[in-house]
Amino acid sequence: RTGATVYDVSPLIKYSIRGKDAARFMNFLVTRDIAKVKPMQAAYTAWCDDDGKMIEEGTIFRLGENDFILNAALHQLHWLHESAYGFDVVIEEVSERFCGLALQGPTSREILQALGVGGIEKLPHFGIMETTIEGRWMRIDRAGFTGDLGYELWVKPEDALWLWERLFKLGDPYKIAPMGSQALDMVRIEAGFILVDADYIGAMHAIRPTQRESPFEAGIGWAVGLKKDAYFVGKRALKEEKARGSSRHILMGIEVEGRKPAHGAFLYADQAAKKEIGLTTSGMWSPILKKSIAFARVPPAYAKPGTEIWTEIWYPKEKKIERFMARCTVTNRMFFDPPRKKAVG
Repeated sequence: RTGATVYDVSPLIKYSIRGKDAARFMNFLVTRDIAKVKPMQAAYTAWCDDDGKMIEEGTIFRLGENDFILNAALHQLHWLHESAYGFDVVIEEVSERFCGLALQGPTSREILQALGVGGIEKLPHFGIMETTIEGRWMRIDRAGFTGDLGYELWVKPEDALWLWERLFKLGDPYKIAPMGSQALDMVRIEAGFILVDADYIGAMHAIRPTQRESPFEAGIGWAVGLKKDAYFVGKRALKEEKARGSSRHILMGIEVEGRKPAHGAFLYADQAAKKEIGLTTSGMWSPILKKSIAFARVPPAYAKPGTEIWTEIWYPKEKKIERFMARCTVTNRMFFDPPRKKAVG
């Protein structure tokens, strides 16, 4: 939040989707309107089963008119092949062809300028560019999982060590540091970003049907293009859910009084805990906001920002477990959203 950090995004599973019908197939596959995503742009989206339940969410990179890369956290090659029946496309997992580092933070652009990336100041949010640095190919997209100004840098595997060493040699004046998974989890919660197996369970991995979530219930209904002309998997079910107002809950943000984190805590409509209404998923004490924050699955009737609810927190104290009720205020889930994240220049 005050300098720059680097974390490894190479383990993300990357699928190349190319061919004559690639654009039509992608519009069938995901909830976003792919016609609005131009070549050399990225977009965040979800993909669902026929019941409108989310298989996963992730990022699409459109490299050309019919050339896409889909980033995912879960292995789904078999599902992609099944979904592509009747489309003229070639789908391959290309995870091992690229190594990636996410360079994030307010000084990340200055580090790339020091590296010699020309025109990086003009790259818009979710834009993609390709360049050559010291004779080495690099693809850069302006995105990340921190909710801050940031970029993802993709190189060939043989250039991974070179990229790491160059960034840290040039980045010292800009307060560069490597970041681990715990720090990444903190900043993605501040930014309001959901995580599979933490805030929702992928539809194909759910043990019980009730564990499956729609994009509306997961709090990313804005990524569902119900008005796009093309049919996409789950569209009918999602239209019905929207029309009937049948979402069981919405994943909102809450601010929790006190300093104790409310991770995986029950939620109530009243301090007496007589009416249980939901559950928190991810929660933490935010060092940048100086607040205890959490994601909360709350019924639509309690999802209006400013609504007061209560959470039950259990904590150890002097060889015993104590319980107390903390007042919460429902908020937008994006707790931290600095203007620099999207600003150009």
